[in-house]
Amino acid sequence: MVRAEFIQRFLPRELQIVRTLDHKNIIQVYEMLESADGKIYLVMELAEGGDVFDCVLNGGPLPESRAKALFRQMVEAIRYCHGCGVAHRDLKCENALLQGFNLKLTDFGFAKVLPKSRRELSQTFCGSTAYAAPEVLQGIPHDSKKGDIWSMGVVLYVMLCASLPFDDTDIPKMLWQQQKGVSFPTHLGISAECQDLLKRLLEPDMILRPSIEEVSWHPWLAST
Repeated sequence: MVRAEFIQRFLPRELQIVRTLDHKNIIQVYEMLESADGKIYLVMELAEGGDVFDCVLNGGPLPESRAKALFRQMVEAIRYCHGCGVAHRDLKCENALLQGFNLKLTDFGFAKVLPKSRRELSQTFCGSTAYAAPEVLQGIPHDSKKGDIWSMGVVLYVMLCASLPFDDTDIPKMLWQQQKGVSFPTHLGISAECQDLLKRLLEPDMILRPSIEEVSWHPWLAST
């Protein structure tokens, strides 16, 4: 069931966008039903494994091989979206659903269709603070695709560490931590290649942050 505020502000956008997307790592919305009392129901593909957040919350940090297998699928889904001119703008562990060994992205309520002929900068804050890039938190005009890349870095970090990379309870402190750079718990033994990818994803300068194409070429994702 969908709340009235969401129906008015975000549901039309989400329905418009999800109808144009067709990818194995994106949850399908089959139809929308409206009840006699005005409630809206979305009939969606079932992801019986819950979401990545609950998976990590209940089971702790994922083995690096498992995190890699899931993250590869997120990369492919976002590569597809960006290729279609769509930025998700709300990537987080709760919006990465699990269907067996497969990852499925959902919740395109904040997604944005970007113009193909020119690069458009956004000034809107979307998504969750914990997953937001520094330029988004600061209200700087930003590239929504690069914002997705940052959020993907936070998702990967949570998969591997079962904690957030930065303290989202104190925004000034969080911004300082983001500029300082991400650090890793030594006891988890995260590989050097994986740490390198995370540092690139969580690059505070959006100009230097890689595109999704560049992310897909990273050696950590290419290795078995």
